[in-house]
Amino acid sequence: MTVKLFIVDDHYMVIEGIKSLLQHEETVAWSGHARNAAFCLAELRVQQPDVILMDINLPDKSGIDLCKEVKAAYPSIYIIGLSTFNQQSFIKKMLESGASGYVLKNATKKELLEALQTVMKGGVYLNHEVSKQLKRKTDVPFAVLTKREKEILTLIAEGFTNPEIAEKLSIATTTVDTHRKNLILKIGAKNAASLIKLAIEHNLLSINN
Repeated sequence: MTVKLFIVDDHYMVIEGIKSLLQHEETVAWSGHARNAAFCLAELRVQQPDVILMDINLPDKSGIDLCKEVKAAYPSIYIIGLSTFNQQSFIKKMLESGASGYVLKNATKKELLEALQTVMKGGVYLNHEVSKQLKRKTDVPFAVLTKREKEILTLIAEGFTNPEIAEKLSIATTTVDTHRKNLILKIGAKNAASLIKLAIEHNLLSINN
């Protein structure tokens, strides 16, 4: 069974890495890639792949929302969530949005091929690490943030802009922007305002920890 594969990820190295892993596989036909949600939707109006490997953290829209949109418009396309995040909340949200699987960006070639064949047969693919996370019972009631994420969240709450936060922490503005997007995803917020509201409600700011 040959699978027409499309990748949506804003990191060129990830796209090239997956292409190089699978380029000699006779069961995989390369259907293209997109580095944001808008380009993905534009490409799908022209051609539809069998499977999309979809990053959940895109620059213009979350992969969770894009997954819902694609499945509503093209129900026959199988979607596999692709991420560095192995938190239960992300995995569940992606599956609830219509994804047929979820793999981490450190997946092996064998795992990727298994994922493609599983979803094409109508199954749901979760690799061992992802499956373990879903089964794990946790006492943590909400998102667990890194020290850097807490620092940035606190500065956002104090009204600092991305360039100001970057200067204050001696990091690139793009790094701050990535952290901000990750925080919105992790906490399940819709925008910066709800991000701060939820952070206060769940005692996630550094000043309270």
